Amino acid sequence: MNYDWNNFTTLVAEDDPLNFKYIELLLSRRTGIKIIWAKDGLEAVQICKKNKSIDLVLLDLQLPELDGIHSLKRIKENNPYLPVIIQTANSWNNEEEECMEAGADGFFNKPLNIDKLLLHMSYCLSTYSLMRETLLNS
Repeated sequence: MNYDWNNFTTLVAEDDPLNFKYIELLLSRRTGIKIIWAKDGLEAVQICKKNKSIDLVLLDLQLPELDGIHSLKRIKENNPYLPVIIQTANSWNNEEEECMEAGADGFFNKPLNIDKLLLHMSYCLSTYSLMRETLLNS
C-alpha cells in the first residue's frame, strides 16, 4: 500500500539511535512523513507542547528522564486528541492494557510489523486530521 504523508509530521521518541534510524528510514521511504526525534520522554513532552504541527507520536516505553507511560499521560494532558502509538521491545503482562487506559491510540511490540504499523498510523492520521479540522471550524 502506498502512503503520501508529505503534509504530516510525526514525533519519534526513541532513545536508541539505531532504532530511531530504522524507523526513520522505513517511514521516510514509505510515506514521506516529516520526522522529529526526541531522545527521551521529557524532550518528547516538551516538543509536543511547543510544536503544534505534530500529527502523531511514536513513543517508546523505556525512555530516560521520563518513561513512556508518564510521557504519554503528559502529552495527552496537553492535547488529548493527538494520537500516540506505543512501541516497545519489552512488553510485560499488563503494559498494553495500562497504556491503553492512559490514552494510547495503539500498542506495537518490536520488532515492528511495519505494514500493520503504517495501516494503524493511517487510521490515526485520518481521524486526527478530521478532529483537528472540526475543532478549528467550531
